[in-house]
Parts: sequence; structure tokens; C-alpha cells
Amino acid sequence: MTTNRRPSFNPKSFLAKVGEGRSIGKYHKDQTVFCQGDPADAVFYIQKGKVKIAVVSEQGKEAVVAILGTNEFFGEGCLARQALRIATAATMTDSVIMRLEREAVVRVIHEEPAFSEMFIAHLLGRTIRVEADLIDQLFNSSEKRLARLLLLLANFGKESKPEPIIAKISQETLAEMIGTTRSRVSFFMNKFRKLGFIHYNGHIEVHSSLLNVVLHDEPHIET
Repeated sequence: MTTNRRPSFNPKSFLAKVGEGRSIGKYHKDQTVFCQGDPADAVFYIQKGKVKIAVVSEQGKEAVVAILGTNEFFGEGCLARQALRIATAATMTDSVIMRLEREAVVRVIHEEPAFSEMFIAHLLGRTIRVEADLIDQLFNSSEKRLARLLLLLANFGKESKPEPIIAKISQETLAEMIGTTRSRVSFFMNKFRKLGFIHYNGHIEVHSSLLNVVLHDEPHIET
């Protein structure tokens, strides 16, 4: 007697193919995926590229709260009944992004443990990153915050291999992410380059020696 077993569920395959409640879009660099205040009705998954998440205050001041890359989700707030987007998502490079309708995500979370495990791991990772960012803002100098950000953007400390070459990113964006001015970022970038920690000419090349800035605990005065 044979039993018909359902094929094992593969989250990566699910996130690679168009299907019920799932569509794939190709975005050019600097293209908006959704805007702050738009209806929150879907989750997005980055198949390729980088996405910037930014918030604008009522006074018009912008803060970049995250830069996300391949195999990362964003827009998950809709799963917590968030009615409107609280941030704007825009591509930083040419990107391929899957859009998953809220109902489709809820259904697969309920029906497929493998996807649930993957998604929970993503949420926990995001929470840990937010906590680390908060601690970084509260206790570290702007020099250390910049060094840490460059290392994160280059994937140092992640499971995937480091990507020493970071896609072109403006000093204004770096300043927005670490809560300082563009002139301070420019000063530290020049300092890092002179010390051989980074190299940049359009793109930024990050060397592992930049870790010395993050791990150096002696207090010092920024100049």
C-alpha cells in the first residue's frame, strides 16, 4: 500500500516563483517600491539588489533607518495590522523584488513550518539589528558608528561571505543613518582611507582592518 506524500516545501523555491498572491517586479535604481502613508497590504522579498528604508518627519527631515539586501524581507508591518506604511522603501541599485500579498504570507506561515521558521529567523535577526543600532547610537562615537555601518553594508559578521565592494552610496545617506553631518562623514572617510581601512573611487572597498575602529575601546576625542 502506497501513500501519496506531498513534496517537501522549499521556502527558497516559493520565494523565487510567481504564484497565487505572489508577483515579481524589476526596479531601476532609485525607484520607489512604496511610500510613507501608502496602504500596507503586502510583504516584499529582495531577490536581487539593495533597498533603502527611510522615514520623513512632519518637518521634512529624512532619516535612513535601514539598508537591506538580497534575501531580506521588508514591509512586514502589514502582518501586525499596520494600515499605512510608516516609511518609504526605494531601490539603491537595479533590483528584483517579489511582492507577497498579506493573505498569501499569512497562509504560508500557517501551513508551512519551513517558511515559518525562516520568517521568524528573519524577524529575530531584524530585532537584534535594531537593538544593536540603538545601542550604537546611544553609546558609540560617530566615528565608530560609521565604521560599524560600513562593515555591516559589506556583510562582515554575516553568514554570507563579505562583499568588500559596497554599491555607490552617498555621504549624505551615511550621515542620515548614523545621525551626524555629511562633513563629519567626509572627515572620517578620509581618515579611514589614509589609514588603509577603506578605498573608494565611486564605490567603497572595505577592508577587514576597519574592525580595529569598532573594537578599539579607549576613549578619544573626535577632531
